[in-house]
Amino acid sequence: MTALTPRIAALADRWPKSLALLLGLVSATGFAPLNLWPLTLLALAGWMALVARSPEGRRALGIGWAFGVGHFTLGLNWIATAFTYQAAMPAWLGWIAVVLLALYLAVYPALTAWGAWMVARFRGDTSAAASLSFILAFAALWALTEWLRSWVFTGFAWNPLSAIFTPIMPVLSPTRLVGSYGMSAIVMLIAGLILLQAIRWVPTWWRAVGPSLRDGTFPTVILGGALAAIFVLSAPFIHLAQLRDVTGSPADDPAQAKRNPVPITVVQPNVGQQDKWEGDKAAANFAKLARLTTPKSDTPRLVLWPEAAIPDYLETGYPLYYYDRSPANARTRITSLLNRDDVILLGALKLEFDKQGEAVGARNAVMTLHADGTLGARYDKAHLVPYGEYLPMRPLLSAIGLSRLAPGDIDFWPGPGPRTLDLGAFGKAGLQICYEIIFSGQTVDRDHRPDFIFNPSNDAWFGGWGPPQHLAQARLRAIEEGLPVVRSTPTGISAVIDADGRILESIPMHTAGRIDTDLPPPHAPTLFARYGNMLPVGFALLLLALAIAFRRRGR
Repeated sequence: MTALTPRIAALADRWPKSLALLLGLVSATGFAPLNLWPLTLLALAGWMALVARSPEGRRALGIGWAFGVGHFTLGLNWIATAFTYQAAMPAWLGWIAVVLLALYLAVYPALTAWGAWMVARFRGDTSAAASLSFILAFAALWALTEWLRSWVFTGFAWNPLSAIFTPIMPVLSPTRLVGSYGMSAIVMLIAGLILLQAIRWVPTWWRAVGPSLRDGTFPTVILGGALAAIFVLSAPFIHLAQLRDVTGSPADDPAQAKRNPVPITVVQPNVGQQDKWEGDKAAANFAKLARLTTPKSDTPRLVLWPEAAIPDYLETGYPLYYYDRSPANARTRITSLLNRDDVILLGALKLEFDKQGEAVGARNAVMTLHADGTLGARYDKAHLVPYGEYLPMRPLLSAIGLSRLAPGDIDFWPGPGPRTLDLGAFGKAGLQICYEIIFSGQTVDRDHRPDFIFNPSNDAWFGGWGPPQHLAQARLRAIEEGLPVVRSTPTGISAVIDADGRILESIPMHTAGRIDTDLPPPHAPTLFARYGNMLPVGFALLLLALAIAFRRRGR
């Protein structure tokens, strides 16, 4: 290692951005499906070392941007596969989209690196306080920029850093307190601790890192103690939430503790995206759904079908030429699969018309259908996918030929936001359709807390990386909100997730199957469920304040 250190230092000085790009690529291997989270921590530590070695803020900004390009290009590679289903676009165009998106998203790690460098302002300062302020600022700014990424330009919150720890669920315990963005800050603190330990274990390492992090003893003790305290203190909150769930006394609904089991049937038909909208395959697709939905007993069930499960319009009132099958017949062939008291939640489309009777918009909806054929409450997807479900600036982009990105001549319209549907004996369901589940703090109607979250999705066009990453983020929502999450998808991964984020049952990708089980019980509202993203933002601001305080102490 001693002989290798000068070579690493020379490489870092000569090609800092190239090395940062490589570290960004390595950092993305911690996400599903690879789950190589130790490599992510090492890559983050190496990136911090590169930034600390920067002689000026401009270089720190460039190093952060290069890291982000690598991080997002590999982590979001599934988007290239998604493009091949958009009007049969070539794969190379999808990769251009991935890189362009990564070039934009890399702005957030760039701001993190630049901000941390500006807070620490090393320039030869060898004090332990300068080291600690740098790491605290890095963690704080990463959390804040992740939160910004979730809503700027409609937001793209995919793959928060905290998702790397879903394979080792106990580590995610603080997520109940500070949410996934706050947990991402903790991931960065752990990476900083690794860096400080590396400095202590390898005496010559400081030459490769820079004089600013030379004294690693004091910050290692402080940072290690703080991390231990965070994990130790979070455990009682989890135990208290579970205890409240048993007693029911502090919960929003005391009757929750004594509710009867809710039988559910989750259906995954294994209908590929290439077959989904083929008219001549519609009968075969429905037959797959029907075979997997048939009751196994006469016990009333809540049946859960995927996003956009059927092409039929279930509501009346449209001009007749829009119907391939009358709404009554469409509903009847579904209810013929149900027990007398069953209820089904299924993905379907709703059209919006102008005064002349022409369709001007559509809704990506989940509809409630009772066994007697009546429609209940409906949820309309609120957080739509740009270029997938609607085309921003459609008149302009259509003129230059980009309308192919969003199939059809009309756009989807957004719904009003999170909503809780009362399903009677089956409890209260919170709905999040597909992509919506990735937005921390935006998944539940806090004034009408549900008993579970239903996340129908269509991951059939997400390749091999998208579905497991999507599942990991759904698990984060379960932990944050203290609510079970149930996912039903056409091709996987469908799953039943308990309120602790554990996968109780699942159906693998590209497999037809069903899950018959009881709905897991919810916990009482977590601290995050009560206050939302105020907590991670407040936690990040606290870390930033401590970083500034330690920096001043160093002076």
